[in-house]
Amino acid sequence: MFFEDFLLELAALGAVDWAATLTALVYVVLAARANPWCWVWGMISCALWAYASFFFYHLWLDAILQLFYVAMAFVGWYRWQFGGAQQSALPVTCLRLRQHLLIWLFGGLATLVFGYFFSAYTPAAATYADAFTTVFSVVATIMLIQKKLENWLYWIVTDLTYVWLYGTRGAYLFAILMVVYTVIAIVAYRRWQKL
Repeated sequence: MFFEDFLLELAALGAVDWAATLTALVYVVLAARANPWCWVWGMISCALWAYASFFFYHLWLDAILQLFYVAMAFVGWYRWQFGGAQQSALPVTCLRLRQHLLIWLFGGLATLVFGYFFSAYTPAAATYADAFTTVFSVVATIMLIQKKLENWLYWIVTDLTYVWLYGTRGAYLFAILMVVYTVIAIVAYRRWQKL
């Protein structure tokens, strides 16, 4: 029964969902390969995703996050091309344990604040889960722009949370995409370790 319902929901998805999904796949595959053209595809995908998140799924924080990604795509492309020594390509580096602890402390607090605000003052859905994925997606994006190896570990946790979040909202194509993202993030982490 679930599988039949799932296929019906999948068949009912519109062009925006499919376009956002396909361009997102191109983005993440190129990012895993450390190809700076990933940012162009990410910009297109996130603009479409913002529209779908706001108008179709009522995930307001996620829609705001997608608009943030559009802006960050410009920054990411520039940093990857010219952010290294003497404006060369940016190398892959790692974070320290103290930096991770600060990220989790402030990320956890931001999740609680945004979750409460959107729960109390808006009709948005799944506010705390939406806040968690939004906050840690911002963190992982900033780490990705800086080519920090651990960005992929943050994406794994965030993407797995997104699988549940999108699945509960009926956004099955995006939930499947997050499963694919999780697999790509695992592969990318191993690939970037070699870089």
